[in-house]
Amino acid sequence: MSGIDLNSDVGESFGRWRLGDDEAVLGLVTSANVACGFHAGDPRTLRRTCGTAGRNGVVVGAQVGYRDLAGFGRRFIDVDPAELTDDVLYQVGGLEAMARAAGTSVRYVKPHGALYHATVRHERQAQAVVDAVLAYDASLPVLGLPGSELLARAERAGLRTVREAFADRAYTPEGTLVPRTEPGAVLDDPDEVGRRVVGMVTEGAVTAVDGSRVRLEAESVCVHGDSAGAVAMATAVRAGLEAAGVDVRPFA
Repeated sequence: MSGIDLNSDVGESFGRWRLGDDEAVLGLVTSANVACGFHAGDPRTLRRTCGTAGRNGVVVGAQVGYRDLAGFGRRFIDVDPAELTDDVLYQVGGLEAMARAAGTSVRYVKPHGALYHATVRHERQAQAVVDAVLAYDASLPVLGLPGSELLARAERAGLRTVREAFADRAYTPEGTLVPRTEPGAVLDDPDEVGRRVVGMVTEGAVTAVDGSRVRLEAESVCVHGDSAGAVAMATAVRAGLEAAGVDVRPFA
């Protein structure tokens, strides 16, 4: 592969509570999954984050989630699909306003947390997200896990789909992410993560928790902005990719 996008979750601070070093992360990645206020983020944070992304030439994406500030969007909610569609529409539209005011625009959509994982297999919720993107702007790409219901349904609906891999998360033999509640689910060694991503991109595979090799065809790699040592990991990933001759560039 000659090129890869690096994305990260940003804009997740709320009021006086701060999460992650968005300024530093946005100097390293090429796409920004900006929170939309439902799982994290407040209006001032979102506008400021979009402005920082724009100044750094980083593409802005809407990271939509469940209406779950207390749980950081990491708890599954069995929401009615029609309501979920409207929730996603509301979030994308709200972030678009902040992005425009900051001199940029929303260029893609990615679910967050529990919604991301739900749309891997949950047909009705996956379709709800697709319906929201279709209703808002059918030119927006959808970023998600390879083999997921979300990407399958988005593709059938004529949306552009972007397959994503994760730098700092462990994989099951089936190619899904190990739940955060299990030991070893989140990786935190920058050197290990850097080498791992280079292997993902250049070899198209990753080693699962049982030692087996899982095929990966990714156009974007996520480095979580709220992980411990996120800046060090993003630095190692970008340096490793560039040393391997991989062009780090946005997909959108």
